[in-house]
Amino acid sequence: MQELLDHPAVQGGLAPFVIALIVAELLQRLRLSGLAIIAGFAITVYLVSGFSFEPLTSARKIVLLGLLSALLALTLLQFNWRPLRLILTIAGGIATVWMALRILQQQDMTHMLLWSGGCALYVGWLIFWMDTLHESPVRAGSAGMALGLGTGGSALLGASALLGQFGLALGAAASAYLLLQAISNSRLPCGRSFTLPLSLIAGLTGCLAVLTAQLPWYALTVLAGIPLAAKIPVSEKMGLWLQSLLLSIATLACAAGATYITWYVAGAPPF
Repeated sequence: MQELLDHPAVQGGLAPFVIALIVAELLQRLRLSGLAIIAGFAITVYLVSGFSFEPLTSARKIVLLGLLSALLALTLLQFNWRPLRLILTIAGGIATVWMALRILQQQDMTHMLLWSGGCALYVGWLIFWMDTLHESPVRAGSAGMALGLGTGGSALLGASALLGQFGLALGAAASAYLLLQAISNSRLPCGRSFTLPLSLIAGLTGCLAVLTAQLPWYALTVLAGIPLAAKIPVSEKMGLWLQSLLLSIATLACAAGATYITWYVAGAPPF
């Protein structure tokens, strides 16, 4: 059994998919199905490395920030202030700099400012545009699946197995969330409990893969298009399975583009 749990495909794919499926269904009546995304991510973290935060490396900061963002999203359930989206965007940018601070400090001042600004902009962009989908569960699920798979696949090709697992776990969890809607032909509750942890973790993972592995920075510009691709016009008269299919095609095209760019630059992973 332990040998099965140690398999990367189980840790980053099957386990988060199954856990997210269960959580999304069980918490549906509480309107907290969006927590499926952090549940799927958490099981992968547990299986891969555990929840130790000492020493507090950049990867462990991603885990910590992801968990805290889910708690923050729960506290914001009853709030819908107009400036909230902008506040979350700015906070995400600040969190990004903190996550990568030790790595950035090894650069000269010019490069440190460029990388800090670029990474903060990328994560803030994802948080902002994913937040526009927090009341659209099918669109959010499609975007989450593509963003997770694209980030994870690109990180793997960029020679970071751990970050690849992080991204793929998000993709698997979002896939389960989306599949449940397509099968039942009914929308699940979404909210910021889904979009905020998803966008923050995916954004931080992509940035860390650029800074420490071989993921080319311009692959992130393709991944940044995923939330926009999820906003393409789709008739509400269609069944949810057809909406899911069309939106998935649009968003996965961006994920495939980023993965191809990384493969073209970095080649096959060394593991």
